[in-house]
Amino acid sequence: MNDYDAVIIGAGPIGLACGIELKKAGLNYLIIEKGCLVNSLYHYPMNMTFFSTSDRLEIGEVPFISNNPKPARVEALEYYRRVCSSWELNVRLYEKVKEVKESDEGFSITTTKGKYTSRSVILALGFYDLPYLLNVPGENLPKVKHYYDEPHPYYRQKVAVIGAANSAVDVALETWRKGAEVTMIIRESEIRDSVKYWVKPDIENRIKEGSVTAYFNSSVTRINETQIEIQTPEGNKTLDNDFVMAMTGYQPPFDFMESMGIQFHNDEFHTPVYNEQNMETNVAKLYLAGVVCGGLKTNKWFIENSRDHAKLIVKDLTGSSR
Repeated sequence: MNDYDAVIIGAGPIGLACGIELKKAGLNYLIIEKGCLVNSLYHYPMNMTFFSTSDRLEIGEVPFISNNPKPARVEALEYYRRVCSSWELNVRLYEKVKEVKESDEGFSITTTKGKYTSRSVILALGFYDLPYLLNVPGENLPKVKHYYDEPHPYYRQKVAVIGAANSAVDVALETWRKGAEVTMIIRESEIRDSVKYWVKPDIENRIKEGSVTAYFNSSVTRINETQIEIQTPEGNKTLDNDFVMAMTGYQPPFDFMESMGIQFHNDEFHTPVYNEQNMETNVAKLYLAGVVCGGLKTNKWFIENSRDHAKLIVKDLTGSSR
């Protein structure tokens, strides 16, 4: 059967939370995911730990017991697999949605593996697939990475880390501790205040003692096989370099959203238009859930503060006052 009350696009934690609430309400639903289960979390660095404690990552009344004060990536992957199995969620993995169109039935959804109709669609999209590009010559070289997994390949290598937020700081510290020669190139005048409070003093002290070199108010202008060129307040510099870790952040799939008719506010974050009471966009029965609600402000919505989006949506779909 390819006809549903709701189709959820995205099998991250919030997409799973939406599936759970729909199932509890007795609605016929399907979750479609272009990658693996919790695909964005899977692509996080192997040794990553969460900012939140495990109880703040829980969904579906399934306990999340961690061995550490703050859970690790591998524990989160295990937890969300358990949630999906416990609730026997209807999830189709490695199936990319190509098009969503309004139809007589509500919506017509075309994927790489089939077609579906649904009376509503919930976009629980992540933003990890579209990195902000540097837009400089040489960015397409294999040595330039927009994703980071583990430090071992960078042992005894000259690594340039671009960025000043959590990802950049984590990469700089972890690769330095595993034997890399690390240089940070930072547009801002200092490490961002949003960096995890237990990590920020660490990187600031490594920079202060000279273990990690940092160029503030600076940017990369060109990359080649053995060097990078940077612009600094003291003038242009050329640095020997083996790898560039461009930890410059990621953005939501705006083109995909616009193709469905979703409108956006004229603000600096390109925030999508939606009703905060029920998460419905300007397109009837097309809903948003999770990080995608923040537009370019990808540090506004997290698992812990967007879990309730699922309940708001199902309340609207059922007309329930619960």
